[in-house]
Amino acid sequence: MRRGGANMDHIQGRDLAGKVALIAGGGGIGAAVARRLAAEGCRVVLGDKDGDGAERDAGAIRADGGECMAVAYDQSDEASVAALVQKTVDGVGAPDFAFVNAMDMAAVEYDTDLLDIDMGVFDQTLAVGLRGSVLVARAVMPYLAARRGAIVFTSSDAAHFGEPCRFAYAMTKSAVNALMRHIASRWGPQGVRANAILPGIVMIPRMAEKMDEAIQSRLVAGSRSTRLGRGEDIAAMVAMLFSKDGEWVNGQTISVNGGGTMRP
Repeated sequence: MRRGGANMDHIQGRDLAGKVALIAGGGGIGAAVARRLAAEGCRVVLGDKDGDGAERDAGAIRADGGECMAVAYDQSDEASVAALVQKTVDGVGAPDFAFVNAMDMAAVEYDTDLLDIDMGVFDQTLAVGLRGSVLVARAVMPYLAARRGAIVFTSSDAAHFGEPCRFAYAMTKSAVNALMRHIASRWGPQGVRANAILPGIVMIPRMAEKMDEAIQSRLVAGSRSTRLGRGEDIAAMVAMLFSKDGEWVNGQTISVNGGGTMRP
């Protein structure tokens, strides 16, 4: 039915089938994004430092009928990042999409304040989260520009908060937002879209194991939602941004957090 003269014939759905998606950084959110994109017909490459873990997630996707290849890589190492992208091209095809998600969360656990932080922790946080994001973006950009593709970064609301701790993590995410806007500005006229998702508290398996139900209940009670986040919530936004539905969204930081940035 047409209402008000609107022509709905142009709506084509996600249109992701057959596209190649590179996910740099597996684990909880990365694995959820891999599952969603594979379910929508993408040919997925799941890269992670934990190659065995990436292969388990990729194997589960293949068992469900999706196409997913696992690659072990180190995001802090330029040669390793280049190899990840080359293995994607050789094994699956030139990437249409890239989801840049990796962060050394072990280092983040020791991210304190300006005076107390060990500079090795600071350097490692930026090496993976910031410099590594630059390395991935540099390696995939020629393919994205040629294919009018899209790149999405995992950022964080920490980039906007002034927390008394985790300042290296917050610095990294602020810088990732700037990197994303640079890409959107520089390559947007060539058809490339770049955006960043800022997740709230997402109960990936590693976090769920460490956080008891009482703490989870208190977090929900203090939020503006009925539950905490799931990896699937972030995956849904990534799928939209990669699809035709998101082709006029560029240069944006998008909070997916159940209203977590609103304060009482």
